[in-house]
Amino acid sequence: MAYPMNYYDFTREEWRRFAREQVVPLTPESLRQIKAFNDRISMQDVRDIYMPLVRLIQAEAAAYHERQVKKSTFLHKPIRHTPFIIGIAGSVAVGKSTTARVLEMLMTHLFSDRHIQLITTDGFLYPNAELKERGIMNRKGFPESYDMGALIRFLNDVKSGKQVIRAPKYSHATYDILPHEYEEITDPDVLIVEGINTLQLPSTEQIYISDFTDFSIYVDAESNLIEKWFLDRFAALLDTAFQDPTNYYHSTALGDRQEAMKMAEKVWQEIDLKNLTEYILPTRNRADLIIHKTEGHLVDHVLFRKY
Repeated sequence: MAYPMNYYDFTREEWRRFAREQVVPLTPESLRQIKAFNDRISMQDVRDIYMPLVRLIQAEAAAYHERQVKKSTFLHKPIRHTPFIIGIAGSVAVGKSTTARVLEMLMTHLFSDRHIQLITTDGFLYPNAELKERGIMNRKGFPESYDMGALIRFLNDVKSGKQVIRAPKYSHATYDILPHEYEEITDPDVLIVEGINTLQLPSTEQIYISDFTDFSIYVDAESNLIEKWFLDRFAALLDTAFQDPTNYYHSTALGDRQEAMKMAEKVWQEIDLKNLTEYILPTRNRADLIIHKTEGHLVDHVLFRKY
């Protein structure tokens, strides 16, 4: 694990010392319900890693809103309600979704006077039919497979204080955009945006996605571990997909298991690992905070940007 010098590097034991003695507003059952498919997280992780992180985010958000007030006062402009946006990036299968959901639930409980919402950038993928028409179905997840212009317009609407904003909805069962279905973002105080591209500079745009975020997190692990988690998740998915004819992998689950796993290994090597190496990992050092995982999704280091 090699990171630039402009990060403080805390071991798990060092990071947990930033936690306050307070009741964790989650139960093992609620944690089980919000964790992503086949991901691992424990109540101890919530206490040691996420409670201190929420405390840090609370301080960052307070400083952000104070700056907004000072700016408005200096410019003699009305004070606007401007949401605080948290971006969460990282590889496929590294545990971004669980991190986002845990933060959403903790902040909802701990900041009871604040409206917290979560959205993923998956909804800004082009529909499968369009990806096939463009000849890039095998590059799904790569920068060109997203409607980045629409994502930037969405984030701009959030920052401008638009009251109700609709975003396309994505299904992880059908692996496609759901036609005529939308997520509604309704004037949040904090918006969590999770996706592999939240730190990227779109090739078709002149602005980084992260230019809209006020605090960014990158969930990190060695690529060989992420591959293992990816394959484990795929195997677990096959154990349930055969029961659902509408599932994208239904026919695969009914077929030869060894062939299915070979296909998954090929997908990892030719698509997900390539995307991680060329487009996702190079954005890691743009993050304000890096959560590093080791065997079993255990967080062993937390890195916080110095400057």
